[in-house]
Amino acid sequence: MPEGGYNQFCPVSMAAEIICSRWTLLVLRELVLGSTRFNELRRGMPSMSPALLSKRLKELEAAGIVMRISAEREPGIHEYHLTEAGKELRPIIEAIGVWGHRWVTTEATLKNLDANLLMWDIRRNINTDPMPPRRNIIQFILNDRPVSERNYWLIVEPGKEVDLCLVDPGFDVDLYVSTDLQSMTEIWLGYKTIDQMSDGRLVLTGSSRLAADLRSWLKLSAFANFEKKVA
Repeated sequence: MPEGGYNQFCPVSMAAEIICSRWTLLVLRELVLGSTRFNELRRGMPSMSPALLSKRLKELEAAGIVMRISAEREPGIHEYHLTEAGKELRPIIEAIGVWGHRWVTTEATLKNLDANLLMWDIRRNINTDPMPPRRNIIQFILNDRPVSERNYWLIVEPGKEVDLCLVDPGFDVDLYVSTDLQSMTEIWLGYKTIDQMSDGRLVLTGSSRLAADLRSWLKLSAFANFEKKVA
């Protein structure tokens, strides 16, 4: 048990000592969402240090929540997977997310904008079905961000996971999505609709098919459909 624990036999207390240390719930969130490799986990938590991530993974492994296994066909590469005990945490993590979406104010949420996290979330929720059956390149331009956080490229290819590039991959872009970070976050979280951005806050340039199907392939946050209880 961590130092400075609660020293109570109550199951809530015992569980809290394992999963409520700083960043641990977010590590679990990433694992629940399907990230299995160290660098994938890091991209979902760009502000977490690699050393702390490694520490938290070791703690979760020791608690029987995570197992570390060798990747198939990639010698020297390891993956992190939830055990049976870890998988039972999925509805708990999801419920915490729903509660946060419902009861944390919009104003408080939008004080914590994070371009890298937003684009990583968008990447793993892209619906590829409505897209043409070929390589599609979509460039998001967050025009209010510094150069290092302004351009993101999504590479969508049949039969492959959607890739997110922070550096120009060198392919012709099919669709440019130009907006600002807050507006894109509001769309992602379901605070605003795409139609409400028709005042110029969201500009689409390029493939008319990809632009017309934006509402189909741009799946929103898993919490976007839950009603907010506070503004």
